[in-house]
Amino acid sequence: MDIDTQQSALDELHADPGELPVMRARFEHNGSPRYMLYTIKRFGFDRDHGFHLDVELVSDELEGGIETVEAKLHEGDADLIDIDFISAARERVDGAPIVAFHPYGRTVGGLVVPEASSIEGLSDLRDCRVGVVRRLDKNWILTRAACLEYHGFDPEAEATSVESGSKVELTRMLRDGDVDAALQFWQIVPEIVETGPYREVIPMADLVQRLSGADQTLPISTFLTSESYLSETPEAVRGFKRAYADAVERLRTDDELWDELGERMMYEDDPAVVRDGWREMVVADWDAETTAAMEQLFDHLLEVAGPDALGVDRIPDDLFQLEVPQPQ
Repeated sequence: MDIDTQQSALDELHADPGELPVMRARFEHNGSPRYMLYTIKRFGFDRDHGFHLDVELVSDELEGGIETVEAKLHEGDADLIDIDFISAARERVDGAPIVAFHPYGRTVGGLVVPEASSIEGLSDLRDCRVGVVRRLDKNWILTRAACLEYHGFDPEAEATSVESGSKVELTRMLRDGDVDAALQFWQIVPEIVETGPYREVIPMADLVQRLSGADQTLPISTFLTSESYLSETPEAVRGFKRAYADAVERLRTDDELWDELGERMMYEDDPAVVRDGWREMVVADWDAETTAAMEQLFDHLLEVAGPDALGVDRIPDDLFQLEVPQPQ
C-alpha cells in the first residue's frame, strides 16, 4: 500500500464542490487521521455539514526542520492539518498565525526494541542509541521528562538520540540495527511488532497519563487552521467539527468499516489492532477543563525537562480556540 494507492481511494470520493466552501486538508500518508478523513468522504459527512473537504496525503518528512503538513499550512497550501499541541505552541510563539480549534487524540507512540534486546524499561536507555523522528518530537520529550522524573537521568545526555527525519526512515533504522530502540508513532508500532522480531517496551500513552496526573484521555494532537481561514470561513470550520463527530461515531461502532479501511488505506497487517488502538486514542470533543489539563501537562513537562527539551517555554493564551466565531 503506497501513498498513490491511498490517494486514489480518496480521489474516488471527491465530488465537485459546487458552491460549498472548500477546506484543504493535508495529512501524512501514514498518519492515523487518514482513517477519519476517508470516513468523512466515504459517507459524505462534509457535504452533510455544508462544506467540501479536499483531502491530499503528503510526505511525513521534514521541510526546513518542521513536518511537511506544518510547512503546507505556513505556506498557505493547506487549511487543515494536525500536529501535537506542543509543536503548535512552538510555532505560534515563533509568530505563525495558527490556532488549534479541535482535539484529535492521544497520538503518541511506543518504545520498540528487537525481541532479544536487554531493554525492559526507560531506566535501561542509558548508553543506548534511541531513534527519534526529531529531537523535538513529543515522544522524545515525554521520554526525557519521564526519565528525569522517575529515573534521575536525561537520555539526551546519557544516551544517543538519532534523528531519522521521517517515520519510514525510523523503521528502517531499527530494522538495519542503526539504533538500539525506536520511538515510533503508535499506528506504526503494530506493523513493526507483527512482522518482527520486535516488541513494544512501553506505550507513550502511559507516560502521558502518569505525567499529567489526569484521569481523562488527554488529546496530544489537535486540528489546526490559520487565523485567516478561521475568520473568513467559519462555516467550514464548524462543519468540520460536526463531520468529525459523525466520523468518530461511525469509526467507534462500525467494525466492517475498519475492514474496508484495511483494504484501501492501511499499511498495517491487522485492521482490528489499529481499530482498537484508534478507539482508545481518539478524543471526540473538548472544553475548558480539557485544555486546562493539557496546559497542566505542559507545565509539568516544562518543569521537569526544561524549555530546551520542549523547544518552547509557554503555551500562548490564544492557541486554543474552543468556539468558532460567528461571522460578523
